[in-house]
Amino acid sequence: MKSDPRSKLRIHLLFWILYYILEVYLDFYWSRYQFPDFKWQIRLQNTLILELGYFLVKIPLAYALLYVYEKVRFKEFLKYLCYIFIVIIAVLGHRFLAHTIIYPYIYNVTETLDGKQPSGFINGYVAFNSFMDLIFMVGLIFGVEITRQKNLLKEQISQLKSEKLDQELTMLKAQINPHFLFNTLNNIYGMALKKADETPDVILQLSKVMRYNIYEAAEKTISIAKDIENIKDFIQIQKIRHRQLTVNFKEDIDHPSQEISPLILIQFVENAFKHGVSESLRDTFITIDIQLRNKILTYFIENSKEGTPHEHSTKIGLKNIRRQLELLYPLHTLAVEDYNDHYTVKLTIDFHDTLSL
Repeated sequence: MKSDPRSKLRIHLLFWILYYILEVYLDFYWSRYQFPDFKWQIRLQNTLILELGYFLVKIPLAYALLYVYEKVRFKEFLKYLCYIFIVIIAVLGHRFLAHTIIYPYIYNVTETLDGKQPSGFINGYVAFNSFMDLIFMVGLIFGVEITRQKNLLKEQISQLKSEKLDQELTMLKAQINPHFLFNTLNNIYGMALKKADETPDVILQLSKVMRYNIYEAAEKTISIAKDIENIKDFIQIQKIRHRQLTVNFKEDIDHPSQEISPLILIQFVENAFKHGVSESLRDTFITIDIQLRNKILTYFIENSKEGTPHEHSTKIGLKNIRRQLELLYPLHTLAVEDYNDHYTVKLTIDFHDTLSL
């Protein structure tokens, strides 16, 4: 993200307008005591002209110092010398305007120190006053510009984080698709070896699921209704192979169009088949309960198991899903329990605090 010149111009114009109003107010108030015999209309008119005249010194000073601060690549010692030199020139310019132009031609008086004693072009007291007037302005403009740059930097960092997040999520999804396809093709391979009549039906179901994985899953979010439909299609593929499987599927969705990142929920179903049902030699079951109420998703899966699962592959898939949940849904909880004869997974997602994708 590059700095927008128009945005910078607007901010600086606003600064100079507000600064001008402030200085007019302060000098107009001061002129009541310095020129008590002047009518307020005359004092205001003179003050407006006076501050415009001082801008001939203040604006070049401000941007000369900013240029040195931002662009010049001298050593710090040399940069400080530049600052001092620029400020000295500005103080002399400020004094020249006040002593030779403003007092004699605007106020039509001779500049004095105490109302009686004439002031010279330069002395300690008047030079200090000019210095303080200029430094006050420099402090303000530097504060505005540094704040603007910090805000721009925050926007750039935020954009980089968002781009990195998108890349990471894309990589995580890319890890899921081959994993799912590999497992499903293994199932079809087993059926083909047995020359099962249902093999063509399974391939047709697989094409539907893969169409979802290729096209729908490419989106950042999809409706939860579509995601649940994909889970049902996946279960249909598995039920054709696992004749002794009992699947209890419940859903209670109050907002079917609720957006969710694709391919998260199905991973737990896939694990239930791969590391539970597929490794069991007896009657097996899977219970799935999906509820969405008031933007709170509760997702419960329980499946029977037998034997020792492939721990390494289980951890890879679970680590992948945990990472996606951390990135996308800060307000989530995930509990995975491994009992002697069954697994349980309970996932809760609060969509009230969802990362904007």
